[in-house]
Amino acid sequence: QVQLVESGGGSVQAGGSLRLSCAASGYTYSSKCMGWFRQAPGKEREGVARIYTGDGSTYYADSVKGRFTISQDNAKNTVYLQMNSLKPEDTAMYYCAADMVGPWEECQIGNADFGYWGQGTQVTVSS
Repeated sequence: QVQLVESGGGSVQAGGSLRLSCAASGYTYSSKCMGWFRQAPGKEREGVARIYTGDGSTYYADSVKGRFTISQDNAKNTVYLQMNSLKPEDTAMYYCAADMVGPWEECQIGNADFGYWGQGTQVTVSS
């Protein structure tokens, strides 16, 4: 049973930083697409960043490019989202997701089938 557990959310002032963690367990696949998504109240879920763990390729939404960094620690089966220069519009529930079997190409074009999701961690940025 694949499990994803997020942590690291919290409340910060605009311009501050947070690092989210997503610890994965219950699988054996070394290459997979991992993603961070967010959803603010009354808004649709938005893809924030993706990483293909096989080669470390990363992809970002335009809204976070240059401010957020997704990374991985394979030894810990953990994916991180470093968020810098946070803005009030970054306020949302952040979710980690995994596509355990899809190819790199699907991760690259943003068409991964994220079948596993974490419970989410809240990020609140005040002005």
